[in-house]
This record gives sequence, structure tokens and C-alpha cells, in this order.
Amino acid sequence: MKPLAVDLPYPSTDALTVDVRSGNIISFAYATLKGELSAVMQYIYQRMYMRAVDEADADTMLSVALAEMHHLDILGSAMIRLGVPPRFVLYPNTYAYFNASQVSKATSPVKMLMDDVQSEMNAITEYEKMLFALKNERVEAIIQRIVLDEQLHLETFKNMLQKYSAG
Repeated sequence: MKPLAVDLPYPSTDALTVDVRSGNIISFAYATLKGELSAVMQYIYQRMYMRAVDEADADTMLSVALAEMHHLDILGSAMIRLGVPPRFVLYPNTYAYFNASQVSKATSPVKMLMDDVQSEMNAITEYEKMLFALKNERVEAIIQRIVLDEQLHLETFKNMLQKYSAG
């Protein structure tokens, strides 16, 4: 199974150097309540329910989850190079550890997909806010590349929602 991602390379994190400000900015996308870890958990959870409805759509959920896992890895690697420890916390710079409270608990395809569309729109909005705040071009390039995948996920979920809403 391949991640559902745009067919473009991701900028490398290798050339990043300590920049705590940028690391703190991108930490909101890592493993906070609405970050990449929440997305991974949501799409894996939904895949299990989607299997009973449509195996191909369940595979799509897994493909999106794999892409989000890759984003999690890229962001964590970038944060380390920027001098910010990647932690599974509710809010950056706290020790209130991550929980799954923001993962959608929906079990019907329409509600799951509505939640997914909203999640992807929120992710894109949050990444755009980061781009506005960032001053590090290398970090900006990484975030811009991730946004391309999020836009693809959004369109994929919208198409799936249209299919289930019509039936």
C-alpha cells in the first residue's frame, strides 16, 4: 500500500539548523489535538468501519493514514533539527500528554467523511497560518509540500462523500 500523496519529492530536513522559533511554529502540526497524529489515528479507526462497506474505500483511508504518518515523521525530524523536541502533547511546550479526544468517533461513512473533510480543511488552514508566521524558507518549503498532500486528501474525501451522499 502506498501513501496517498502528490507525486513530488518532499524537501529534505537535512540542511535545517537550530531555529527554535520555526520549530515551535510547526510543532502545532505534529502531535497536538488536531495534528498529524490525530489524523493518523482517525483514518486508521475509520478504515476498520469502512471495510464493512467498501474495501477499496477502506484502502483509501489507509493510504491517507500512511501519508499522514509520513508527515508526522517529516515534522518530527524537522523539529529535532530545529532544536525542538517532538513530543506527543496536547499543546506545544506543555507536559499535558496527547490523548485521542479529538479523533472522530463516527461510524457511518457519511459522518466519517464529513469529519474528514472538516479535518483536512482545518489542517490546510493551520498550515497556511504557519506559512504566514514562518521566516525560514527551508521550513516553509516543507510545509508547502505537506499542504499539497492535504489538498489531495481533501479532494479525495469530498469525492468519497459525494458518492456516499448520493446513495
